[in-house]
Amino acid sequence: MIRILFYVLIVLALGAGFAWLADRPGELSVIWQGQRIEMSLMVAATLLASLIAAVLIVVWLIRVVWLSPHSISRYFRARKRDRGYQALSTGLIAAGAGDSALARKMTARTRGLISSDQEPLIHLLEAQTALIEGKYDDARKKFELMADDPETRELGLRGLYLEAKRLGANEAARQYAERAADKAPHLPWATLAALDYRSQTGQWDEAIRLLDQSRAGHVIDRKEADRKKAVLLTARASEKLEADPKGARDDAQAALKLAEDLIPAGLIAAKALFREDNLRKAASILEKLWKQDPHPEVARLYVRARNGDSASDRLKRANKLEALRPNNAVALATVAESALEARELPLARAKAEAAARIQPNEGIFLLLADIEEADTGDDGRIRHWMNQALKSPRDPAWTADGVTAPEWLPVSPVSGRLDAFEWKQPVAQIAGPVEEGTVDVADEAIRSLPPVAIVHQRPEPEPQPERAATPAKTRAVVETAEKPEEVVVQTIAVPAPTESVIVPQTVKVEPKPKPVKTDETTVEPFFGRPPDDPGVRDGSKPLKKSTFRLF
Repeated sequence: MIRILFYVLIVLALGAGFAWLADRPGELSVIWQGQRIEMSLMVAATLLASLIAAVLIVVWLIRVVWLSPHSISRYFRARKRDRGYQALSTGLIAAGAGDSALARKMTARTRGLISSDQEPLIHLLEAQTALIEGKYDDARKKFELMADDPETRELGLRGLYLEAKRLGANEAARQYAERAADKAPHLPWATLAALDYRSQTGQWDEAIRLLDQSRAGHVIDRKEADRKKAVLLTARASEKLEADPKGARDDAQAALKLAEDLIPAGLIAAKALFREDNLRKAASILEKLWKQDPHPEVARLYVRARNGDSASDRLKRANKLEALRPNNAVALATVAESALEARELPLARAKAEAAARIQPNEGIFLLLADIEEADTGDDGRIRHWMNQALKSPRDPAWTADGVTAPEWLPVSPVSGRLDAFEWKQPVAQIAGPVEEGTVDVADEAIRSLPPVAIVHQRPEPEPQPERAATPAKTRAVVETAEKPEEVVVQTIAVPAPTESVIVPQTVKVEPKPKPVKTDETTVEPFFGRPPDDPGVRDGSKPLKKSTFRLF
């Protein structure tokens, strides 16, 4: 474009010059070798321009003829190079598609058309072809050659890193990632890999330094970098909590500035402040976290802020949390637990049932079982709540890569990924038997609760020496169709300090038919009973007194 504009300017300048000469006519007289030549000024200018153009054309022709062998060789060389690049492109596409035969064919063709010194991508094509053919040793050698070349160092290191990860050689992969991060800190894969490895080994200071360099080089997004740095600061604060509470507090507060919703950072900051007897500031941190996301660990630490508090004081703190986030399942469960400890059982039952209606899970039904045991002690009702707990989803927990942990960890124990743990329901229980988990489930569980068995507590008997239990006779009135009769019921009296007696129920039985009296004397047949067996006594006749003397 600039060249065309330059030519246009030259033409305009020539036109302007000739126009200027045409407006100012004159005569030009030249005497050369005794001859006098006269012409107008316009003709002389035209002849001069034509002479310059002819000289330029002659020079161009001579240059073309002189440089024609080189131009011809360059043409064929360029044509060969173009064919080689075409073969290289086709080979890379075939390697990416998994066509090993075509990739190997294009590799050989590229080798014959282009030199590997001129085009390093030939090494990449050969390495990719070896990978899809299963020749991993050859591919690793090609990557090593590429890693030694300054032009392809990063590409070779990445290939070696991926091969080490495939073979499970984590130490070799870490070294390749560290080398790539030192040589080229602008590579995201190298930075993230080195960051994960330093986090796995607990090198929090080195990981934070590398993260700051990556953030300054705009390798990692600012939001992601802030989150990762907050996690690293939280991990370092967790290690400092026992030996250096002040340092742990500073790191945790710095992490909260970068990520306000990071629950572990807030918990560590509150614990450090509790150790410094700064209860007010610690409580404000926990309350701020609670307003953002009601978390059971936040509630537990807030309620038990001081070891010397009574159960009533803990209940007051739980009520304050519920006031901050009303109609929340976690808040209601916290109040129910505190009320159970304070022995305010009606309040505990009401709050626990309300939490079950909002979010039925295993923990809330187990809490209802504990409340039932403390309130009524009815085994049937306790088993009912335990059965509901077995059928309900599990409580949320710190989960990463399908593995749960009792507490938050900065690095996943499975993949080694930083900031992998999340507070959520375990993966294995997401599609559990109770997927609807709505208010209907809790209402049905509450409606199907069996009634409390009616028991009467006997007064505690006076202490007596232990003796074997003997049968005791009790009389119960049995209603019949004709008249009441008396029956004797044998029961077993079990000696115990407190006995429970079930209220007897009235049972109707059919009366036995009475024998018909006749005048004839009936002879009772002998069925071979022992001679000392008196037989069945007739209840209508009075019992005769008899004595028996042994000696």
